Amino acid sequence: MAHRIYICSAEGNTGKSTVALGTLDTLTRRATRVGVFRPVARSTDERDYVLELLLAHDAVVELSYDDAIGVGYDDVHADPDAALATIVRRFKAVEDRCDAVVILGSDFTDVGSPTELAYNARIAANLGAPVLLVLGGRVGEAAVLGHSDRLGHSDARTPGDLAQLTELAAEELEREHASVLGIVVNRADPQRLDEIVEAVREAGRAGTAVAVWAIPEDPYLVAPSMRTIMQAVGGELYAGDPDLLDREALGVVIAAMSMENVLPRLIEGSVVIVPGDRSEVLLGVLTAHASATFPSISGIVLNGGFPLSEHIERLIEGLKAGLPIIQTSLGSYDTALAIRNTRGRLAAESQRKRDTALALFEQHVDGAALLDRLEIARPEVVTPLMFEYGLLERARRVRKHIVLPEGYDDRILRAAATLLARDVADLTILGEEIEIRARAIGLGLDISRATVLSNHDHVLVYRLADEYQRRRAHKGVTLEQARDTVQDVSYFGTMMVAMGLADGMVSGAMHTTAHTIRPAFEVIKTVPEVDVVSSVFLMALADRVLVYGDCAVVPEPTAEQLADIAISSAATAAQFGIDSRVAMLSYSTGESGSGADVDKVRRATALVRERAPELAVEGPIQYDAAADAAVARTKLPESDVAGRATVFIFPDLNTGNNTYKAVQRSSGAVAIGPVLQGLRKPINDLSRGATVQDIVNTVAITAIQAADTP
Repeated sequence: MAHRIYICSAEGNTGKSTVALGTLDTLTRRATRVGVFRPVARSTDERDYVLELLLAHDAVVELSYDDAIGVGYDDVHADPDAALATIVRRFKAVEDRCDAVVILGSDFTDVGSPTELAYNARIAANLGAPVLLVLGGRVGEAAVLGHSDRLGHSDARTPGDLAQLTELAAEELEREHASVLGIVVNRADPQRLDEIVEAVREAGRAGTAVAVWAIPEDPYLVAPSMRTIMQAVGGELYAGDPDLLDREALGVVIAAMSMENVLPRLIEGSVVIVPGDRSEVLLGVLTAHASATFPSISGIVLNGGFPLSEHIERLIEGLKAGLPIIQTSLGSYDTALAIRNTRGRLAAESQRKRDTALALFEQHVDGAALLDRLEIARPEVVTPLMFEYGLLERARRVRKHIVLPEGYDDRILRAAATLLARDVADLTILGEEIEIRARAIGLGLDISRATVLSNHDHVLVYRLADEYQRRRAHKGVTLEQARDTVQDVSYFGTMMVAMGLADGMVSGAMHTTAHTIRPAFEVIKTVPEVDVVSSVFLMALADRVLVYGDCAVVPEPTAEQLADIAISSAATAAQFGIDSRVAMLSYSTGESGSGADVDKVRRATALVRERAPELAVEGPIQYDAAADAAVARTKLPESDVAGRATVFIFPDLNTGNNTYKAVQRSSGAVAIGPVLQGLRKPINDLSRGATVQDIVNTVAITAIQAADTP
């Protein structure tokens, strides 16, 4: 039977989706197959964006949207008992496919039903699922709309208010025989978290049997995106970059006045409402947004449905601002009201909201304690998600400083935002600061905690060039040549690592492997007793992680280089908690074959045994004999490595590169890398097709490597 947890609230608008996403992500640390179930659908008219968000998580088993829903509100109203029977039946079908299931209670969309919590409690009791109760730390609606008003803001509840709400909710749950696992106060007053936890714990009257946590309010989680605002006003994108519609709007400004009165009212991240017949105000707002002395706004809404003149349109086009400009036919009052009533929502398309929600949950909810309360044991297998989570956890603990030279790539900025939000590493991004930060803000990303450096900064260029020239003087490099060279982003980042200004570098999203690693060959050099820089891929299969080397750097390794690669790969495996059992691959196993290629592998294996006698190594050996215990019993029955290998060393780059891609594509394995090895300090290369998650993983790996660097 799968482990279950039922997440419900005592009212609407508690931000329950933040808790659900955090709980789901936490379950992936130990559960290999996680499911999601919504007993009562939010609406029959539109798809449930919270359910879609959870179903999109990589850890969730293959479930269709319809499979994950029990019944609709109409079914509950028509016959609550029959609806409950259907919910139980449909839940069982989901549970049979999972190790753990997150059950998401209803959202109080039916305001006429005061017993909604009681019905949720009844469902939880019938499903045998302990309840994680979510209490809202905010009450009521925001103040009346003014000229400049925060969106999504409402007053904080006091600890006394929340204690009273806890008592009422606990009684309701107890009456329906639902057991409470824990209580999360979401959107709590950041200044009173400890008081709130204590007040709720006392009001719950359950002692240590019920855990209590408080997650503070975050303005970005409650702020609507420009895309949501466009839908709310029934508008369309008139001009600007569609990608920037995902930026959150933190406030609203009504610009129905002269510019000298509008300018002091502009606030960072606001949406500005401009009457469509006030083109001079529109141009003034665009100019203010472009100015470094005024706040960066999220977008403009032109109301009234007035067409702009051809000359104004041409002027806006020439400005190339990228700022979303939305047109709506609504009047000023109706536009402002529609925006004011728009709620921010945690949806799959909002990276910043997702990163923020996960970071807040990780920081304020004890994930290990939650898993222990659910009695989810540590698994014997390691799934790709478990491995990736472990990388982030280890990197977070060592907290290293990584430089990212390719700041003009949006994937780098998105990865940086995730890494910073989840406290994985300290970052320096290369590029012109105004351009990099403006692009990040436009994309709705928070990289405020990153350092942004220009690779043309005169002071730094001279400092790095002096050191580069000193290290390359034996090659005849002059100081003038060095100054030109270090302005290349790969050299600039590498010299930062070489001089201790950063602990590691990750590059390659926009550059070739050679461009990324050549500077490291020149100035960082290899570790003692290793003559060659090589690479591995960490191949996260469905139930374990293997190491493949070399698949990216050395085309035709000699026997000596193969031995280097094997020893380095075993050390890399150990860095990431993988027991090293090394298979030196060939088309022949043991003494069954001969030829130059087999002899090379045989000689390399002997060198590994001579140089690292503590390593478990076998070679030459075919892949099937190395990986499959049944084949191993036939071909090498006495071997400790055959059938159990974890580190696979390929005889050449052609074989290694094709094999890792074949395994990746045919088995669905997650290929993490290439991870460079053999350097004195970590420099890692990205594929030019790298995803944001690839970059996040590679930065975490680089930080872990840096922690092991003397």
